[in-house]
Amino acid sequence: MKVESLGKPVGPTPATEARPRPGPAYIANTGEQVQLSPLGSTLQKAEAALAETPSIDRARVEEIKQAIREGRFKIDTDRIADGLINEVRQMFDSKIGRDQ
Repeated sequence: MKVESLGKPVGPTPATEARPRPGPAYIANTGEQVQLSPLGSTLQKAEAALAETPSIDRARVEEIKQAIREGRFKIDTDRIADGLINEVRQMFDSKIGRDQ
């Protein structure tokens, strides 16, 4: 049996690889519904919350810098330790909840 070349490339060509995929704005509405998993919904909510949160509170940074320069900046090690312990407890609780 003889296999002939049709003159077409077998795999994606460099021109098609570089072409961006259309985003959601370009997808036709077919009436189909998409349902996100609980994790997907949680991630969407987290992204929305992060988008609304300023990345740096410059006024607070300047306030802390000034307190450090003046020797007024106090570190509450008990509060930091309590916060870390609570974070670890929450991580363990969420891991145990997922494993059950």
